[in-house]
Amino acid sequence: MNELPECIRLAEQLRTAVLGRRIRRARANASPHGFAFYWGDPSAYPAMLEGRALEGVETQGMYVELLAEDMRVAYFDGVNLRYYAPGEAPPEKHQLLIELDDGASLAATVQMYGGLWAFPAGAADDNQYYRAAKEKPSPLSDAFDAAYFEGLLSGVKPGASAKALLATEQRVPGLGNGVLQDILFRAGIHPKQKIGALPDARRAAMFDSVKSTLADMTALGGRDVEKDLYGRPGGYRTLLSNKTYWEPCPACGGPLTRQAYMGGNVYFCSACQPLEQ
Repeated sequence: MNELPECIRLAEQLRTAVLGRRIRRARANASPHGFAFYWGDPSAYPAMLEGRALEGVETQGMYVELLAEDMRVAYFDGVNLRYYAPGEAPPEKHQLLIELDDGASLAATVQMYGGLWAFPAGAADDNQYYRAAKEKPSPLSDAFDAAYFEGLLSGVKPGASAKALLATEQRVPGLGNGVLQDILFRAGIHPKQKIGALPDARRAAMFDSVKSTLADMTALGGRDVEKDLYGRPGGYRTLLSNKTYWEPCPACGGPLTRQAYMGGNVYFCSACQPLEQ
């Protein structure tokens, strides 16, 4: 799943690749997928998008958004977005294909689940997750400071886990189960750690890790388990992921653990990330 670091990289690449171009043709739901989520009827996408100029690209949290005059195209969650230069053939199967006036195209495919919204500007503002992504401060911003983070901590029940705090309800825009693993590992915090039993030093370590880990991932163009607009993996080597959990802990050399928890897998080192009682 693309999360904040990957979305920032995609937005940067899109600005270079497609700004100023005009949408010649749009095709949605050509290859139906049960977990591809559209805004309204995808058959209406051509009428909404064709002929419009791409005037901007924005990213908020897990959303990458094209500004096509009075329309918007937002990609989020498990959408794989790829750019195909003029003369390159896009894949035959796709959930949203946007062909541009210079012969290039943007092909979006969904592997597990993902959103491909096309909608009039402002129409999605009532969606709580989209609104939260726009209104809450980015963890990379100065507004996301220690005082703000302490407010997040005090706003959850003491029995809530570290994963529940950071990776649910979009309390931190763009922070999901993927980037969570290295954030907690670098802070020395177990994913199931109850917030109410977390010592002050660990609370501070969690805040520092949110800021520094996301900054490192973003600076390196995203994680190596995700791909950019051209199909290349990010430059940040994940410490804990589905690619590394069978390896020794990078800190102590002990075994890593993978467990299903809260709708996804978590990865941790029991020695480096002990549960505080």
